[in-house]
Amino acid sequence: MDLQLNDKTALVTGGTAGIGLAIAKAMASEGARVIITGRDQDKLDAAVAAISTSGASSIEGLLADAATAEGASTIAQAAPSVDILVNNLGIYESKAFDQIDDADWYKLFEVNVMSGVRLSRTYLPAMIERNWGRVIFIASEAGLAIPSDMIHYGMTKTAQLSVSRGLAQLTRGTNVTVNSVLPGPTRSEGIEAFLRSQAADSSAPMKQIESQFFATARSASILQRMVEAEEVASLVTYLASPRSSATNGAALRAEGGLVNTIA
Repeated sequence: MDLQLNDKTALVTGGTAGIGLAIAKAMASEGARVIITGRDQDKLDAAVAAISTSGASSIEGLLADAATAEGASTIAQAAPSVDILVNNLGIYESKAFDQIDDADWYKLFEVNVMSGVRLSRTYLPAMIERNWGRVIFIASEAGLAIPSDMIHYGMTKTAQLSVSRGLAQLTRGTNVTVNSVLPGPTRSEGIEAFLRSQAADSSAPMKQIESQFFATARSASILQRMVEAEEVASLVTYLASPRSSATNGAALRAEGGLVNTIA
């Protein structure tokens, strides 16, 4: 299926690894001009090289911290107009509630929520004026099923769902859409390190640690394995395309059936 992205420019924040990198690769392979942001020049260069070798037509790396007002301003100046904005940047941590101090709450909110708020504020009005655009928030199943050991993280993901739905209502009667995608635990170097840190035997094979994690910490999962970043990217790339025009204000799941509700 041709997703009709050949004439589109996409900005993917946090695009140097994991879901963000997979999204950038998928969109570039569909012919979009892709800009990824990152805070480390070496990682940014490596990501650009990886996307280029995957057959991308146009890929650009932008050194900027999308989690800060200064970084958002840098991005806006370097890329004054985009057709597709993917608010992917995010961080997480496992921490007991009574150990989460004010700085932790503010840090996760700044990175996970305000990064997307600032860039949406920059790009959404022009999309509406042009009568075409896509804004996509990469949220999480944790925004619906709040983990007791990551309450501050879950809060930011619920906030993303609220922001996304509210912004969608501003697009009424236009060809602009705003949606969110909710991945479940997704395979990456970061989450594998996280699972090892939580495992009873951190030296066990990763497959065994993953199996134990889903048997105990995520037993509600129907998939009973990690989501692959490419699986999330396929959904996001479809949402970014003109073919997804009837999907607006939605929270679409790619979480393996972890959330045991139909709404």
